[in-house]
Amino acid sequence: MSWKITCAHEERFQFIQDWKQNEWNFATLCERFDISRKTGYKWLQRYQGEGPDGLQERSRAPLGHPQQVLAEVAEAVVQARDRHPYWGPIKLKAYLEREEPEVIWPAASTIGVILAERGLVVPHRRRRRGGAGTVVPLAEPTGPNAVWSVDFKGWFRCGRGERCDPLTISDGFSRFVLRCQALPGETRALVHPVFQASFQEYGLPERMRSDNGPPFAAPGLGGLSQLAVWWIKLGIRPERITPGRPSENGRHERMHRVLKQETAQPPAADLRAQQMCFDAFRQEYNHQRPHAALGQKVPADLYRPSPRPYPGRLPEIAYPDSYQVRWVGPCGTLRWASAKVFVSKVLAGEPVGLEAVGEGRWRLWFSFYELGELDERRMSIRGVRRQPAARPLSEVRP
Repeated sequence: MSWKITCAHEERFQFIQDWKQNEWNFATLCERFDISRKTGYKWLQRYQGEGPDGLQERSRAPLGHPQQVLAEVAEAVVQARDRHPYWGPIKLKAYLEREEPEVIWPAASTIGVILAERGLVVPHRRRRRGGAGTVVPLAEPTGPNAVWSVDFKGWFRCGRGERCDPLTISDGFSRFVLRCQALPGETRALVHPVFQASFQEYGLPERMRSDNGPPFAAPGLGGLSQLAVWWIKLGIRPERITPGRPSENGRHERMHRVLKQETAQPPAADLRAQQMCFDAFRQEYNHQRPHAALGQKVPADLYRPSPRPYPGRLPEIAYPDSYQVRWVGPCGTLRWASAKVFVSKVLAGEPVGLEAVGEGRWRLWFSFYELGELDERRMSIRGVRRQPAARPLSEVRP
């Protein structure tokens, strides 16, 4: 039973006054007020212990919350967010569990509530996206050093006006950032030493994925640039994304977005200071920042240097005995059937192999890399219109 809804406090007070008059026994008194004897005794005990104040309605909220987040735990979450302002609740939870595994950290949803209460979450407007086109997949990295990705992260001016072109190299399997170098330009002369230092420290990858721009590629036969020729001589297969499709290198592009947020907004004063920012970013990205695609592990947990060391000298290029071998002259031509056929100036001084594929038709290779097809009738070479094929490296390694 329950008290009347209207003026419940007054009803309880009147109940006590009638009880004091001792005109009815307790059971009858409870019947007159339409309550149970248990309820009547409850309010009588409260009145006897607290007086009239005991007749007031009390909050039914529990005195303790077993799932309540301790103040020091919530403060640790906020401090972690202050150190990593672009990390979301899931990444923060994985990071905190890694740093202090003895602490029982709240769920990611609870961390999101803590951040929202402190005003540390800015809601993002969702963009409507159009339908995605079909993308021909490139090689899927199955282990460390299967595919390295390289790109320039759009140049910008440092605080004192110096131009900065960040060159980035990452491992496609582990997301490990091998290099993030602040350069004053995008020339091969500036890029070559960065790759050489990377190869000396981490060994050689199987493939190098890039866009179609210089210095990684060129508009000539096979898209070869001088840098790509050097890679091939080292046994690295150049792999290029489709023009205008940066999504084919999405892992690297995603890293670029984080790089810009955490190191160039705003830029440092000069190239030296900017490089210090890049070095700190690499350390955090590789060893502290959890990745959802890696099961909240950090890249350093999965990356291992390549078992293929950087050689002291470039190995000689070898071709199968069935191939015809020609040397490319200083002007980029080779001699074939008393005629000169233009190949590419970047291959000047290099041997190329010709594989017979039909009457008057020869497939042209540079080491394991397919360049195109030589037609004896026209004495011209038609380049491939697809991702170039590659012979097994076992055929070209001495």
